[in-house]
Amino acid sequence: MDEPVFNEPWHAQLFAMTTHLSQVGVFTWPEWAECFGATLKRHGLAKELDGGDDYFTAWLEALEAMLKSKKLAVDKDILEMVGLWRDAYLQTPHGQPVSIAS
Repeated sequence: MDEPVFNEPWHAQLFAMTTHLSQVGVFTWPEWAECFGATLKRHGLAKELDGGDDYFTAWLEALEAMLKSKKLAVDKDILEMVGLWRDAYLQTPHGQPVSIAS
């Protein structure tokens, strides 16, 4: 049996969102690579970043920074979204998909 490419669904979703934003011209891939590389450097190159949660947490940090640099998001919006997802996660029965109520 083949192993999944991503360890968690949110890893795949984050990757897909980032590549989509690049494809539609929000930022170039070289811009993304520079931002993500700087984020990884801040986290320390000695740290084990093997494609698990640590790696994708750094990826999310870089995407948030990129969106802020493009003036597409501000800290208030990001914190609000984090709160909505946290509440949705806490209210979702185990094993069910998490989604934000519209």
